[in-house]
Amino acid sequence: MRRVAAVDCGTNSIRLLVADVDPETGSLTDLDRRMTIVRLGQDVDRTGRLAPEALERTFAACREYAGIIEELGAETVRFVATSASRDAENREEFVSGVLGILGVEPEVVTGDQEAEFSFTGATRSLAGRTDLATPYLVVDIGGGSTEFVVGDEHARAARSVDIGCVRLTERHAPDSPATPAQTDAIRADIEAALDLAAETVPIGTAGTLVGLAGSVTTVAGIALGLDAYDSERIHHSVISRDQVEEITAMLLGATHDERAAIGVMHPGRVDVIQAGALVLLEIMRRTGAREVVVSEHDILDGIAYKAAEGWS
Repeated sequence: MRRVAAVDCGTNSIRLLVADVDPETGSLTDLDRRMTIVRLGQDVDRTGRLAPEALERTFAACREYAGIIEELGAETVRFVATSASRDAENREEFVSGVLGILGVEPEVVTGDQEAEFSFTGATRSLAGRTDLATPYLVVDIGGGSTEFVVGDEHARAARSVDIGCVRLTERHAPDSPATPAQTDAIRADIEAALDLAAETVPIGTAGTLVGLAGSVTTVAGIALGLDAYDSERIHHSVISRDQVEEITAMLLGATHDERAAIGVMHPGRVDVIQAGALVLLEIMRRTGAREVVVSEHDILDGIAYKAAEGWS
């Protein structure tokens, strides 16, 4: 058993998992799992740079996480940075700041690596399920990008494309409610990105669609009628395409205050959930999936597994 700390720093949020992992059996026991909305990718699509205030929000979360990692005594720490830091001209400022706080350099992974970690994290907990057809199509809808991975026990094909809830929201600035023209513009970007993903990943051949990350789990929480976010009830819930269509239409037609009043809605997702839900819906339409299996286990768990296995 190895005690590891995994940090996933994306475009919208930074997350920590401290866990005991048995590399031989694949068991993973959470000791601490948390998420902070930092919006590191603020304006990156427009400026090509990480904003000073976004960096400071991220560094503040890192300082909090450093205390937790030290308290729990993790022997290995891995910090993975994804879409926003890949795109930024001043990423070295981000790298040096994280190194000074946590003592490890952020590993700015490629989109394909990100996809592999997501697949590993999502599917290990599905091992042995006889009610789910393979291969799996794992989709990780992030802030700046969405990863598509097809595989059985291991990933066979992967592609990362630049559609994420933050990037699409900043690019098209949907009103509250969104106008039909704004919705169509977001949908057009999603369709173009799905065309790119399909060049590498056979997205229409999967037996089971598995959805990851905050946009998907928020839609699931709404579908389940939860008054507050409940990860245990959301994890491995099955949401139909009809439910996703109804919820997406509701979110697109809602005001900012109406979205903020939804019990499962994290404050940091209120302004980006419209685009995130639309990405999920368009994926389901393109692939023909009638339902999505929602997983709370994702890239963060994949990083932890790889850290325990001595990934280098």
